[in-house]
Amino acid sequence: MLMVLLQGAQHFVVDERHFEIDAGTEEASSPVVFMLNVAKDSRLRFFNDSRTPLRKVMISAPLPWLQRLFDTQGEAQKSVLQSFFSQHLAHFSFEPGQHIVQSAQKIMHPPPALEGELSSLYLRAQGLDLMWQSLLTMLADRKEHLPAPTLMSLRYCERARDFVIGNLDRELTIGLIAREVGCSASTLQRHFKTHFGMTVFDFIRQKRLEAARTALADDGIPISHAAHLAGYNNISSFTTAFRRAYGVTPKQVRV
Repeated sequence: MLMVLLQGAQHFVVDERHFEIDAGTEEASSPVVFMLNVAKDSRLRFFNDSRTPLRKVMISAPLPWLQRLFDTQGEAQKSVLQSFFSQHLAHFSFEPGQHIVQSAQKIMHPPPALEGELSSLYLRAQGLDLMWQSLLTMLADRKEHLPAPTLMSLRYCERARDFVIGNLDRELTIGLIAREVGCSASTLQRHFKTHFGMTVFDFIRQKRLEAARTALADDGIPISHAAHLAGYNNISSFTTAFRRAYGVTPKQVRV
């Protein structure tokens, strides 16, 4: 079970064990990610004793999916994951970066134009991304089980990811991003795809397309402005890329 608590406090009990998570108020929020492994049939009870309205996302992953995940990892990473998921009520919490917070917000506020299977696929993709990013964070935290180069490159790549998200309106180059996170351009390029499954430029393109989609759906900006926001000079190229990414055209998303 994975909970992203963006605001408010959550109190729940599993098998008579109490857990309390607090993300603060709307004026002074501090988001929290809480992972809990429920390894056997259990009784779960939630208590609504928070005066601050809750803003949260909860997802879960079945053991067969996690087992397939173990099989794709190296021995050190597999050892950390198997240790965590073999213990009933093992838990891990951390303060999320911008990427996880944005993924949670996308689940809470999916694009209104998506319906049926497309909507289900969109929510599932965001949920899997949340699980993946959270497990990566746990692996980095259990650093004594990870080779030093792997841990170091993961931290560089996480900083690069958050820098990109916070600076989409700037002209982003590999050199600029590498200088900001404190590593060489070749190191960043080599390890980013290993950790996140895409190149730095693919990630930048994805995030700019997401920003354009949000602006179209929420603000109804002109398609030409959305194309510029996504980094495209040609509306036709933007439309093609948008349709390939989301299965619909910008016009269908625009309010």
